[in-house]
Amino acid sequence: MELLQRHCPTCSSSELNVHVTYPTQNHGPRTLYRCSDCGSYFSETKNSLLAGLRKPLSLIWRVLKARSEGLGKNATARTFGISKNTVWNWEQRCADLKPVLLLYSLAHAFLQVVIEGDEAYTKVAKNVPPDQSEGWTLLLMDRASRFIWTLECGKKDRQLFAQAIQTLEQIIQDSEDLTLLTDGERRYGNLLFEICGELIRNGKPGRPKKTLKKGVKVRIKNKGSQAHQKGPKRPKYQAPWEEHPETEQPVEEKQIHANHAEAFFSALRRKCSPYRRKTNTYAKSTAGLQRLLDVYWVIHNFIRVHFTTKQVPAVALGVIDRPLSVRELFLIQVA
Repeated sequence: MELLQRHCPTCSSSELNVHVTYPTQNHGPRTLYRCSDCGSYFSETKNSLLAGLRKPLSLIWRVLKARSEGLGKNATARTFGISKNTVWNWEQRCADLKPVLLLYSLAHAFLQVVIEGDEAYTKVAKNVPPDQSEGWTLLLMDRASRFIWTLECGKKDRQLFAQAIQTLEQIIQDSEDLTLLTDGERRYGNLLFEICGELIRNGKPGRPKKTLKKGVKVRIKNKGSQAHQKGPKRPKYQAPWEEHPETEQPVEEKQIHANHAEAFFSALRRKCSPYRRKTNTYAKSTAGLQRLLDVYWVIHNFIRVHFTTKQVPAVALGVIDRPLSVRELFLIQVA
């Protein structure tokens, strides 16, 4: 598997030879490699999550798993007898895996992708009105495999949505058919229409009509009561942006929903302490909240078996061909 292939940290060469294997106190045997091109020596943990760590891998994994199962940082430190800075350090190392794993996932091509988009809200630092909070969390999740493409937090503004749509644009470039389903939020489609629009030239006079890129569909399920709304009522199921005339496979009305994304947020409120209701365990900063979300992203996509699909989401999507062990994941080079 290319993801697990080791490279020389000096010249990036993959022509490596095993120099020696030596025992360690807490991590079992380790391998020392020699680069055939530049002649440098390096350990298998170089530029990985385990570089410079002396604690057993089993303890590191139990701490990260506890954090992704709802235990707060202070409670985790007390439970496992370690400092809060140690918990922070291990979380940051795990979060550093996300850019590498996301880039590897985006390098794959997909025939058909159905993505659900939804948002959740939590408090950050202090209790403020929802429109001023920086705890809004935006989710883009593949429906079939439950693979999470985007899990970003911040203020609910154009910048947060634009960041998610940029990831979606890269998926569109490597897929033949993509459907985006949302519950009432139009900013997904608005930004997608701006970024991934095409001009249809039909030879007729006048300005060419702009549509979504070929193979891209956006559907909205409008929620809430419209009894007091002035003007024409919005339809319950809507395709509010022009689609390419050659786009096929229409979406049935009963399929236009974000129920899987809502179920994910329901689980997140049980498993992630900053999202719990009726408690004061909200995040102290946006950076800390995003770090924990990145840890959750890595564990959800590449380690934890989803209870519905009975597979690891990355395996179900076809990004990797088999589940990775905790050791293999933590030995992935991030630089």
